[in-house]
Amino acid sequence: MTSWDKIDSALAAAPGTSSAWVGPVGGPPVYARLADATHYAASTMKVGVLVALHRAGLDLDAPVPVHNRHESALPGAEPFANDPAEDSDTATWALLGGTSTLRDLARQMIVRSGNLATNLCLGAVGVPAVNSVWRLTGATHSVTARGIEDSAARLAGIDNLVTAGDLAALFGAVVAGDLVPPAARREVLALLEANEHRDDLVAGLPEGTRVAHKNGWITGVRHGAGVVFPDDAPPYTVVVCTTTTLPDDEACALVASVSAAAWQAR
Repeated sequence: MTSWDKIDSALAAAPGTSSAWVGPVGGPPVYARLADATHYAASTMKVGVLVALHRAGLDLDAPVPVHNRHESALPGAEPFANDPAEDSDTATWALLGGTSTLRDLARQMIVRSGNLATNLCLGAVGVPAVNSVWRLTGATHSVTARGIEDSAARLAGIDNLVTAGDLAALFGAVVAGDLVPPAARREVLALLEANEHRDDLVAGLPEGTRVAHKNGWITGVRHGAGVVFPDDAPPYTVVVCTTTTLPDDEACALVASVSAAAWQAR
């Protein structure tokens, strides 16, 4: 049994749906499983928001109010608020009632996976701009439809969805395409490389490996997506999306096992 056969068997054995896409930046994949299956996006949607910010022509260094009142994607619904207890970023909350900049908020959104920071960035750029990013990459199933913790929209079936294949296309377009200008590409990649949450995809790589990535997790969901830059081989993309009943540590290990196999096959 080849290493990819073993990975495929492990993904198939996990309860629920596990998808993967591994290959050179820009494709085609050398290994893919259920790459068009949709998953709840969790925090992987933040990459699309980041790219949209850098395409919008906004002054990323202008002061913007830090507030916790966000428009719902459900027409007629009351504005919603984020819960600080559900946010891994505390720095943005410390500025509540004051100001920040979109550049600093974008950093908290990616490096700390901040939810409040994300909704402030999304409010500035708009949902249509993020979906334009998906379409420009050729995504066929992924959509960003609402902000994080927009419960009214979620209950109405308005949701953020991704596929492993679409995330691979997005990362490929960031690294090797013209989705963002060269100066912005350097900044976007620097933020993705600084991502502090490293217990899934990065856990399958040798320590110190350069990787630009974003993960996402809630109960029952654990995703890892990124581009790995080995010293001894061309860069490659690896994406794993899991919607399972596995405990989160086991889901992290599953993502890491695909990442490790991709490293061995580099």
